[in-house]
Amino acid sequence: MEESSYSNLSTSHLLGSVPAVVNEDKKASYEVPEASMQIFPPNNGSGGAGGRGYQTLEAPTEQFEQQPANNWKGVFSISSYTQYFNVDTDVIIYRLMCAFYPITGDFFSKIDANPDLYGFIWITTTLVFMLASFGNCATYLMQKHTDGTYSWSFDVGYINAAAAGIYGYAAVVPVAFYFLLQYLGSNASLTRFWCMWSYSLSIFIPTAFLLLIPVEIVRWIIILIAGTASSCFVALNLRNYIEGTNEITVMVVAAFLLQMALAIFIKVWFFA
Repeated sequence: MEESSYSNLSTSHLLGSVPAVVNEDKKASYEVPEASMQIFPPNNGSGGAGGRGYQTLEAPTEQFEQQPANNWKGVFSISSYTQYFNVDTDVIIYRLMCAFYPITGDFFSKIDANPDLYGFIWITTTLVFMLASFGNCATYLMQKHTDGTYSWSFDVGYINAAAAGIYGYAAVVPVAFYFLLQYLGSNASLTRFWCMWSYSLSIFIPTAFLLLIPVEIVRWIIILIAGTASSCFVALNLRNYIEGTNEITVMVVAAFLLQMALAIFIKVWFFA
């Protein structure tokens, strides 16, 4: 009887008591924000033709990513020159192949967005050492062919002549044409001229190896063929680049003759 009397006591006035029934209307409620799903990688247009999704590796094409308008940060800043070396092996090989096939005449359109100075440095440097070394070897073979008792010695002066001739030609001739076109009122790019003229010298690298043949008439045939191919590459591309200029014929002929003069200089000085 005592237990039942205790259970009938009111406990609502006691501190810390909890109501027996909780009103559901007073529960705190919140709305879950609507989730938005983003498709990755983005795909604009039907079929993914205009999207920028994952891309597969392909052969180098004629179009290159446009470089920033001005990345120049000073003469002594390395980052100022990185934009001119933004090429990989496939691009270099592709441009070398274009130089060995000169009749297309559209080399400037292939390098328009991304001219490089990689060829200007490495092609000319390779050619300098090829001419110096193979020129001495050719002299040795010719002297042994004519007089087996002759004492031969390596001519270090070939290195100086090759460096002065090749570096000077690759640097000065494009600059001369650049300022001439500027004087005539035509827009020209010195970087593109350096790029084109340096790749035009690539054909003389295998030619230097062929000029080791100790037969004079064969050497002249080889150097004239190589010089003609290199001269056509320069002349045809220059003609397409400056089309519309009144003095186009004179400039194209001058470029052709200068390239042939370089070929004859290589033959006479290093493989006589």
